[in-house]
Amino acid sequence: MINLSKGGRINLSKEAPSASKFRIGLGWDANATDTGNDFDLDVSVFLCKYDSQNSPKLISQKHFIFYNTEIRTLDRETTFYQPGDDWPRKGMSASECLGVVHSGDNQTGSGNGDDEVIFVDTKKLDAAIDEISVVVTIDRAEERKQNFGQVRNSYIEISEEETGRVLARYPLEEDFSMETAVQVGSFYRRDGQFMFKAVGIGYNRGLGDFVIAYGGHVDRA
Repeated sequence: MINLSKGGRINLSKEAPSASKFRIGLGWDANATDTGNDFDLDVSVFLCKYDSQNSPKLISQKHFIFYNTEIRTLDRETTFYQPGDDWPRKGMSASECLGVVHSGDNQTGSGNGDDEVIFVDTKKLDAAIDEISVVVTIDRAEERKQNFGQVRNSYIEISEEETGRVLARYPLEEDFSMETAVQVGSFYRRDGQFMFKAVGIGYNRGLGDFVIAYGGHVDRA
């Protein structure tokens, strides 16, 4: 396993040349006593294509995947399935190509292990997708006066889905004392190979602001 620091990269195609299905697991613990309210952290992904300045831009509104995405998995066997396993379940948020599946909303972050998971199947991934940007936001952060300075033990981990082998882990050890959102990493293509970069950049913005920043739109009605 490779331990990544901010800005670090791993070539997944070289580290796991036979793998096509990857698990991007995210975990955290939150201090509910800081504000008197539970934390609800949400993982979202933006499926992007690079523009002329090599900046990632959301391909379309359907390429924004979060726990309440309209497109859902219908048949587990067409997405990610291990014999004897019930994962992922039917009805999970997904991209149209079924190359990206979201595990769903964990509203507490309690317990050990991954709290939310993004599955990526590179064989099903739409060829138009250059980058999958992974963002974590705090639901109702301003209302509850919460920020990532009150969250501990945060990490993102990349594994082979079929074998369970952990390829890389990035512990978010930066001091996000005021930020309400963090772009934790990017899963992307480079010269026909799949890479992952530990980004670790904090922002004071909500999920809707990220949608706009990536070139999408938010229905304010």
